Amino acid sequence: MEKEKNALLEDLKKVLSVNSVAQRTEDPALPFGPGPREALDRVLEMCQSYGMRTQVVNNMMGYAEYGQGEDLIGILCHLDVVPAGDGWEVEPFDLTLKDGNLYGRGIVDDKGPAIASIHALKELIEEGQAFNKRVRILFGLTEEAGAWIDMDYYVAHEEPISYGFTPDAEFPAIYCEKGIGHVKYTFPKDKTCFEEIHGGNAINMVPSSCQAKLRVNGEVKEIKAQGRSAHGSTPWEGENAIYNLMDQVEAPDCQLTRFFHELVKGEIRGESLGGYFKDQESGEISYNFGLIHSTEETIEVDVDIRYPISMNFEDQVARLAKTLKEAGIEGEVVQTSKEDPVYLDKEGDLIQTLLSAYEKHTGDSSEPKVIGGGTYARAMDRIVAFGPVFPGMLATEHMANECFPLDKMFLIKDIYKDAIQLLLEKEIEF
Repeated sequence: MEKEKNALLEDLKKVLSVNSVAQRTEDPALPFGPGPREALDRVLEMCQSYGMRTQVVNNMMGYAEYGQGEDLIGILCHLDVVPAGDGWEVEPFDLTLKDGNLYGRGIVDDKGPAIASIHALKELIEEGQAFNKRVRILFGLTEEAGAWIDMDYYVAHEEPISYGFTPDAEFPAIYCEKGIGHVKYTFPKDKTCFEEIHGGNAINMVPSSCQAKLRVNGEVKEIKAQGRSAHGSTPWEGENAIYNLMDQVEAPDCQLTRFFHELVKGEIRGESLGGYFKDQESGEISYNFGLIHSTEETIEVDVDIRYPISMNFEDQVARLAKTLKEAGIEGEVVQTSKEDPVYLDKEGDLIQTLLSAYEKHTGDSSEPKVIGGGTYARAMDRIVAFGPVFPGMLATEHMANECFPLDKMFLIKDIYKDAIQLLLEKEIEF
């Protein structure tokens, strides 16, 4: 047992030590930069050593497979990560064990669950489990970057997955994911009091820092603000540095500060923006003002919106534009991207099978959940988000000092192992 645990930790260290923030390039051999590809190569090498067949798919992503049969069970993981950001107490691109917790960027999202899934399949192979279906672990390389070019390519060119899960959310299981929409607010810079402004690392992160050059009585003054990073789907868990910077500025004629003081107001539900919405099935809308930057002529603010399943996102953007116009603020808002919600039958075979594996190891018979996060469950049909975060656990993905309890890492491996075994042995119908 200890030997197996140590092997899992060694594999975790190999992949966590790679800075695999995806950066789009023109190089067809490295479409998302060298970091994600290095992480993929390391993972496929370990999978091959465990007896799995491996494949790189046009340098866009890769997979490891074992078994035979027509049904293809998919486990959809990703090896790219968000930027480390500020505030780390340990080296972000390494594996650190401290006070019973494993630290490193990606330990939760999603390198830790990817390695746990690999070892779950590895142990089933070593124990002689019958594989009358195939199990394929997919490794995406640009999940955090917004545009899922990796999974789009797989869906267009590779064999379809029959059903499966993505270990990239929460337990017990996720039957509904809210829609994800991105909008951009643009303001003419000469109508603001800013020479320059920059804040945030990614649209789906709460920004932890923001800095600006402010025009005051003909002079330029530099100001800065700090915050606390969190996942963009849960902005209430962080502290937005852009909000904190705007709180320092009193300039009634500045269109940007008017926008933040009169319409944003530090809110996460969009009440003053004219954008509040909720429904009974999936709850309330949320807004994360994730990025702000200046160009030569404009200041642009990028907002990540997690919206309920019954909402029409195009209508929502129109409402936001109407509120901006009625406030007399010079600027515009446009939709930049949209991902439709995901909804599966929570009483269906797939979710109920996964719930049984979870309950076996935890004794928890809770109902499956709705989340605002976006996972690869959106990339193809009949995929359910399943773990790794347990109920009541502090969610640290996208934050500084991202961590996961050591004992829970071994527990998720056991849950995924039983889940795979049940999916191999049961007939799953839709």
